[in-house]
Amino acid sequence: MRTQVAIIGSGPAGLLLGQILHKHGIDSVILEAKSRDYVLSRIRAGVLEMSTVAILDDIGVSKRAHEEGLVHEGINLAFNGARQRVDFAKLVGGSVLAYGQTEVTRDLMDARTAAGAETVFEANEVTPHEFDTDKPWVSYVKDGAEHRIDCDFIAGCDGYHGVSRASVPAAALTTYERVYPIGWLGLLADVPPAAEELVYSRHEDGFALCSMRSKTRSRYYIQCGADERVEDWSDDRFWDRLRELVDPETAESIVTGPSIEKSIAALRSFVAEPLRFGRLMLAGDAAHIVPPTGAKGLNLAASDVRYLADGLIEHYADNSDAALDAYSARALRRIWNAERFSWWMTSLLHKFDDGDDFARRLQIADLEHVIASEAAATALAESYVGAKL
Repeated sequence: MRTQVAIIGSGPAGLLLGQILHKHGIDSVILEAKSRDYVLSRIRAGVLEMSTVAILDDIGVSKRAHEEGLVHEGINLAFNGARQRVDFAKLVGGSVLAYGQTEVTRDLMDARTAAGAETVFEANEVTPHEFDTDKPWVSYVKDGAEHRIDCDFIAGCDGYHGVSRASVPAAALTTYERVYPIGWLGLLADVPPAAEELVYSRHEDGFALCSMRSKTRSRYYIQCGADERVEDWSDDRFWDRLRELVDPETAESIVTGPSIEKSIAALRSFVAEPLRFGRLMLAGDAAHIVPPTGAKGLNLAASDVRYLADGLIEHYADNSDAALDAYSARALRRIWNAERFSWWMTSLLHKFDDGDDFARRLQIADLEHVIASEAAATALAESYVGAKL
């Protein structure tokens, strides 16, 4: 088989890249190690920057997002027993859209199927080859048979644990990492949200986040130990803990119900540099991880893909590699800014066992500064809403 771009991974990054390329007449094949149902079962983030929505608009995959997504013009910060709102619309004229990553993935999968573009699910032993030459190829095993795809480029969109970054020679790669000694225990339930916009709560006993996927489905998170087990958390225990960690107004508004899904996510900051290795380019979680506190994971993947697609489109349309040559540096500037913001939000709102009273008092002073200072609130709003691509 031959294609122009072999894409490894059918998460949002890989699917989004495939759809942009399809719009511009560039062929691609997506290889995915898991089944379609498995990919769609993964519960992930639910806040889209408007620059991400604009990409979906451009490729005609935003209809359901606009119909079902919830526009948020601010967030709430809860601390010292009270809730304070940061008004994005007033401060920076911006907003975000609450729409689940699973739904984005479903929309992109449906669009790819409608376009007749090929995705190979349950592709085992996927391996990129000779990407340091002008004739790269990818091998995989499907139903016991070995297959080969010859291509012009390979896009590694297969996540943190994927084969793409692992295939890069160690000497060519520099990585930066911070692993946090905490996790987020998340619960999804078909109950109305506790507030119209997200509530980020800093409590002396830990962090909590009240978010939503729709007007009837809510996603809640509480801080937990990195080594805790989901099995040890009953629904009742979760709801009781959540009420303890939020302000009284929010606690009173929480509607409880049986969980649809519960999971624990470890918190990690990670960046790999560079993002290009000959004809292999990394994008999304294959290149970087951010703690979810800043709502940047999916949005960073979308910006990576936009920049990478620009380079591939220019390569085929103009026989120029200028944009491809600039891809890594261009993407990394945005990545590191998002890493900074996500680290700051995480440090601001969580309880750390190694933190002393001085550190805790600084958290409160920082939160009070955000609420009292328009300049500080504007800086938060700018980062949360995201820059235009």
